[in-house]
Amino acid sequence: MFYAILKTIHLLSVIVWIGGMVFVPFFLRPAAAALAAPDRVRLMHDVLGRFFNAVLVAAGLVLGSGLWMMGRMGRAAAQSGIKVSMPLEWIVMAALGLVMVAIFGHIRFVLYKRLSQAVTASAWPAGGAALASIRTWVMVNLAIGVVIVAITLLGASV
Repeated sequence: MFYAILKTIHLLSVIVWIGGMVFVPFFLRPAAAALAAPDRVRLMHDVLGRFFNAVLVAAGLVLGSGLWMMGRMGRAAAQSGIKVSMPLEWIVMAALGLVMVAIFGHIRFVLYKRLSQAVTASAWPAGGAALASIRTWVMVNLAIGVVIVAITLLGASV
């Protein structure tokens, strides 16, 4: 039962993270393009601030639940005397997940900080440049996230 709860937390956190990375560039950004630059940059700053705070929680839950589930499998195998062999898709998921967390850290603590500074200074071109950088790295993270989901699901079906 506890494993099922952890897996649910893990999956819901992934859905929040990947879902937001789809929503913002493909739905919110095009709709916001009709706004004047100051309004658009402020809107994106406010939305991204809320989303990035949610991703901080989601990323922590993904890491914590993933490590716990992997550790639980390892402990169970060790207790039963079975040699521990993590499935390849788990190893790929964990490694790429750490890459995603590192990229998110750069987005949240470097690029979003630049955006915040631009909004505070009403420097709209700098805000637009910061948003472009954020968008690029979010798309990289989205691609990695989709690869993780595909590898995990395809590996589980083999």
